[in-house]
Amino acid sequence: MADRLTRIAIVSEDRCKPKKCRQECKKSCPVVKTGRLCIEVSPASKTAFLSEELCIGCGICVKSHLLVHNRRNAPLKDTTHRYGANGFKLHRLPVPRPGQVLGLVGTNGIGKSTALKILSGKQKPNLGRFSNPPNWQEILTHFRGSELQSYFTRVLEENLKTALKPQHVDQIKKLVQGDLGKMLEKLDERGLMAQICADLELEPVLDRRAKDVSGGELQRFAIAAVFIKKAEIYMFDEPSSFLDVRQRLKAAQVIRSLLRPDSYVIVVEHDLSVLDYLSDFVCCLYGKPGAYGVVTLPFSVREGINVYP
Repeated sequence: MADRLTRIAIVSEDRCKPKKCRQECKKSCPVVKTGRLCIEVSPASKTAFLSEELCIGCGICVKSHLLVHNRRNAPLKDTTHRYGANGFKLHRLPVPRPGQVLGLVGTNGIGKSTALKILSGKQKPNLGRFSNPPNWQEILTHFRGSELQSYFTRVLEENLKTALKPQHVDQIKKLVQGDLGKMLEKLDERGLMAQICADLELEPVLDRRAKDVSGGELQRFAIAAVFIKKAEIYMFDEPSSFLDVRQRLKAAQVIRSLLRPDSYVIVVEHDLSVLDYLSDFVCCLYGKPGAYGVVTLPFSVREGINVYP
């Protein structure tokens, strides 16, 4: 019962400035007035600390210029990762399956990028224990009996390589200094550069620099850069942005061509029509942006799109 009634409190570093205010949230908190430290502000801390166990959800601190999301939340046992006390909280994870495209859909700031980092092996989930992170054996025990156990076991034992297309393609302009064609030649591990450039119509821009091309051309370049890498896990974060309808369909065909019996393809997409065309099954994410996110169990594509609000 205690797990089901767990309250989550999120403190925003942008709005909570203890050194610039009179700490009205602490002075007006009814729990603090009873002598219990529900809100603490240490001299060295940049933000206030709010105890989720003691908080009664009165909402007074929210009105005192302290942004706190305060509500009954998902069970503690389902917590996959948390960014410190009063930080963002992710519940559950999407379930990749070999030889199929997993589609992820959800609003921004709800944990999709965190889920991708964890599934790629670049970030170890702390299961909510940010002060005492678990080791991989404890993590595998936590996911015991699920598809995620076999997935993480394979990632660790076989050292699977991940190729990720980032969400913000405008960052490519800062990373790629030379011509786009020369960069693709360096990245080409499968010998398929000519094929992918023809499929995505990149030949006219191969002799240009990243700063001289449009957003759609940068998007197609990013998709091509992932396609030519030799990897077992392919991740695409919003691959259809900046693209017109014809280019979106072509990009979806290119992404689906990466499927192999032993490979994983994960796509984050907001365009539901592209998601329907591209995915074999879907996981939806819901919650409060910047506060917490919850991943649903896998749905069929039609059911997942209908369930998504």
